[in-house]
Amino acid sequence: MRKDIPPIGLGVYKAGDAVYDAVRFALDANYRHIDCAKVYGNEEAVGKAIRESGVPREEIFVTTKLWPTDFAEPEAACIESLKRLGLDYVDGYLLHWPGIDASLRLCAYESLGRLQEKGLVGLVGVSNFLPPHLEELARAQLPLPACNQLEVHPWYPQSEARAYCHSRGIKVVCWSPLFRGAWQAAPILNEIGQAHGKTPVQVVLRWHIQNGDCPIPKSVTPSRILENLAVFDFNLSCEEMAAIDALEDGRHISKDPFTYDGRL
Repeated sequence: MRKDIPPIGLGVYKAGDAVYDAVRFALDANYRHIDCAKVYGNEEAVGKAIRESGVPREEIFVTTKLWPTDFAEPEAACIESLKRLGLDYVDGYLLHWPGIDASLRLCAYESLGRLQEKGLVGLVGVSNFLPPHLEELARAQLPLPACNQLEVHPWYPQSEARAYCHSRGIKVVCWSPLFRGAWQAAPILNEIGQAHGKTPVQVVLRWHIQNGDCPIPKSVTPSRILENLAVFDFNLSCEEMAAIDALEDGRHISKDPFTYDGRL
């Protein structure tokens, strides 16, 4: 049941009523990685699209997440997510945020391992965990997560956290990989794209992939879903990668993982 995480996925955060059609279209277009979460409120539609897609379940990597307010009852929350999805298992189950209660966080993470042993979960992972959170797991002698979802884009590359994950074999999955359209204000991306016959969006997604990370861009627009997938037929030069790195300015949208308690 355990699978490798595909190199790119479809995110469904705030996908609205179009989420079913978006997932169906993406699967038809050969996406095999769908990322959702309880808190997104669309597990039912995502699961329905997966079940009705005609794509064999074993070919699709499905991720959902445990919200901090559910840390006290991880198994119950996981089973409820599976019911909403209409699936027997998920391929990745993640702690969505670290939360602020260290003992509860560790217990919840340990529980995910038991869900894995029961066959309800393929890979155990985390989201928005920084090196101190990951060190905490190591000190507790718990297995390292298979993946860590982080807000990553050229403007906020989270280099320290990514380097920590890379050095320990933790796959970095990048949410908000396009930083809500910030690429539109970066002419260098258009210049690089023109040199390859690609769009600025494709250049940014290629930057993620060449960094060894997995972007999960959200879109409900068929043309953009196709555009986002067409990033495996070109390579950026070292100079082009460095030019994209130079866009870093610290702007980001994520909350502080050390103080966010999960209250919406």
